[in-house]
Amino acid sequence: MKRIFKRADILLPQNCDMTKWSVVACDQFSSQPEYWAALESETAGVPSTLHLMFPEAYLETRDQFAEAEKINAEMRRYLDGGVFRTLHDSYVYLERTLHSGVVRRGLLGVLDLDEYDYAKDSVSPIRATEGTIESRLPPRVRVRSGAALEMPHIMVFIDDPADGVMSLLDKAKSGLPQLYDFDLLAGGGHLKGWQVSGAAADRLDTALDALADPAMLRARYGDAAPVIYAMGDGNHSLATAKKCWEAIKPTLSDAERETHPARFSLVELVNIHDPAITFEPIHKVLFETQPAAFLAEAGDALAALSGDGDGCHRLRLVTAAGERELTLQGLTIGQIIAAAEEACQAYLARHGGRIDYIHNDDTALEMGRRPDGAAILLPRMEKGELFPSIVRSGPFPKKSFSIGHAQDKRYYLECRAIR
Repeated sequence: MKRIFKRADILLPQNCDMTKWSVVACDQFSSQPEYWAALESETAGVPSTLHLMFPEAYLETRDQFAEAEKINAEMRRYLDGGVFRTLHDSYVYLERTLHSGVVRRGLLGVLDLDEYDYAKDSVSPIRATEGTIESRLPPRVRVRSGAALEMPHIMVFIDDPADGVMSLLDKAKSGLPQLYDFDLLAGGGHLKGWQVSGAAADRLDTALDALADPAMLRARYGDAAPVIYAMGDGNHSLATAKKCWEAIKPTLSDAERETHPARFSLVELVNIHDPAITFEPIHKVLFETQPAAFLAEAGDALAALSGDGDGCHRLRLVTAAGERELTLQGLTIGQIIAAAEEACQAYLARHGGRIDYIHNDDTALEMGRRPDGAAILLPRMEKGELFPSIVRSGPFPKKSFSIGHAQDKRYYLECRAIR
C-alpha cells in the first residue's frame, strides 16, 4: 500500500528558549499588528520562528519582497549556525493543552503533495475543506520558493471514530523519548512532544494504514472517491507548498521526483473525533437591508431546496419583521451553508446592503433583530458530517465554520529542510 502520510527528518531547535522559539501562525491576529509588535519585542535577539515568517498583519505595510529575502537569510543563518538538531526518519506525537485546559492530541509527519489537489472538483485522497482563495497564495509562494526550510501550522483531519491512531500513541508515550514540555507564548497553553521512530513508528504505520483500507472506505463513504486526509487548518499553506512543488517538478528526473524534499509537506494530523476539536457555526448577518423582503425572498429560496441524501438540517432566519425556521432535507451540511451564502448574495445583488460573518449565536440574533438587519443562523456541524460532505459536495464555502480560538491554533515549532 502506498503511504500518503509518512515519517520525515524533522528539525528541532536546540539550546534555546522553547517558549520564545514557538509562535502562533502567520494568518492569526491579522487585524492586530500590536500583537505581533509585542512578540517582536519579546523575541528580539534570540532564535525564534517569528524571524522565519511574515505575519499577514503586515501585508499592507511592509515590503513583501524585502521581508522574504530577510526570512530566507535568517533560515540559512539558523541552518549554518547549529540552531537545529535532526530527528531522523521519525514522527512526533504531540499533546497541546489549550487555554481551556482541554488536551488536543496530534501527530507530526509529512504528506505527499502529489496526492493533494485543492480544486473544487478534486477527487484526491487529500482535500481542502474550504475553497482556496488564489489571491492569498502569491505572498506565501514568494517566501517558500526561496526558502530553505518549512515550518508547519497546518492541521489535517483524520476520520478515526475508534481512535485507533492517537490512543495507540497515548498508551506508548511513557516509553518514547520526550522532546519538549513547555508553556507557549501569549496565552497559547502548553505543549509536550515525543519522538516516534523505529518499531513504535512501524506499529503506528499499521494503524494509519487501517484508515486507508479500501473496504472500510467504501463502507463509510460509498463508491465515491474517498477523502483520507481533510484540511483542518492551514489550507492556503498546503496549497502554497503544492504550487511550489508543481513549479519544481518539471526540472527533475523521474528518480529525483520520488524523493525530492519539496514533494512533501510537514503537517500535524488530528483526529476529527478528538474531544478537543469543536466546530462552531459562522452565521450570516446582513445590514442596511429590508427585513420583511429578506425574510420572504431568502426564506422562499431556501425552503425550495432539497436533495437526495439522508441529511436533515434546520435553519433559522431572524429579522425585526419576524422569524422563519426551515427544515431542509437531503442536503449535505456543505450544501446548506453554500445555499445560505448564495441566498444572501442574491438578495444583496438585488437590494444592496452588506454582509458580515458572526461566530456567536446571541450576537447574530441581536444583530439580525435590528431595524435594518437580518440574519441566517446556521446549524452546528456534527463531526461525522465533514468527511461525507466533502465526498458528496466538495469543499465548503469560505467562512463556513470555526475550529477553536486564535490562541488555540497550531504554533510554529518543528522545521524541515525543503531543498
